[in-house]
Amino acid sequence: MDLLCCESQNLTRAYEDPVLLEDSRVFENLLVLEERYMLSSCYFKCLQTDLKPFMRTVVAEWMQEVCEEERCQDEVFPLAVNCLDRFLSLVRVDKSHLQLLGTVCLFLASKLRQSKPLTAERLCLYTDHSITVSQIISWELLVLNTLKWDLSAITPFDFVDHILRRLPIVRGVDLVKRHTHTFIGLCTTDVKFAMYPPSMIAAASIGAAIHGLNARLEKEWSSPKEVLSRLHDITGIEVDCLRACWEQIEESLMNRITSARSMAPCVTIPLGVTSHKLAEHHEEPQDIVQAETPTDVQDVRF
Repeated sequence: MDLLCCESQNLTRAYEDPVLLEDSRVFENLLVLEERYMLSSCYFKCLQTDLKPFMRTVVAEWMQEVCEEERCQDEVFPLAVNCLDRFLSLVRVDKSHLQLLGTVCLFLASKLRQSKPLTAERLCLYTDHSITVSQIISWELLVLNTLKWDLSAITPFDFVDHILRRLPIVRGVDLVKRHTHTFIGLCTTDVKFAMYPPSMIAAASIGAAIHGLNARLEKEWSSPKEVLSRLHDITGIEVDCLRACWEQIEESLMNRITSARSMAPCVTIPLGVTSHKLAEHHEEPQDIVQAETPTDVQDVRF
């Protein structure tokens, strides 16, 4: 039987399988397996004495910009950062090697989640040739051995379609999904979300997206409490935990917008990307801090 695929911008992707999305066993297995790929503690306190949280954020944002420049599939970036965090929780890394580690994690994640993976040569260009192909190949084996070749981590993106499938959204699903992806990308760059379960990040991101887009959806939700209740019924996550994660996402979004305004007053702030506070804007969410070229992260070596 032929595998049905759709092609867009030279990328080949399989169509969503409604059977898998509607099978509760698949969703339940994701909830069980996600714990295997979560951090058990903050590695900055117990292992990475040479690294600071802001360094991880700088490198994660650089990784995100590389993915945007290369038009990588959405799943590549969170998987790469998951590999980065899991490696840092096991092996002490000098800050001068942090960008190299991030590059290798992008290299591996693109091989696993993309039909056309990033090349080592291309990634070297984004580091301004501060990293060589031989270093990437050498560290690739180091990362694989350290993680025991287990790279198929569960990320928030794996839950989005399953949760949306179980919500009564008649119209605007694609719009909610795009904004949810924006929120997940924001959470992935913020180190405080590193130990949150992927299902919680996905559910809270969807909740924030629905709340911000409520007026444009076919099904209007009476209150955030109703959204949280439905998400709790679907995922089993406590309402208070979902609310706390939702609020932190809103806070991170506002901090990002404030930072963008201070660096570039002319930057256009998008639609209620997922927040009702921004609902009067109508630009695409990608317009928030969209760099033309990836940021140089050499500052983390200071």
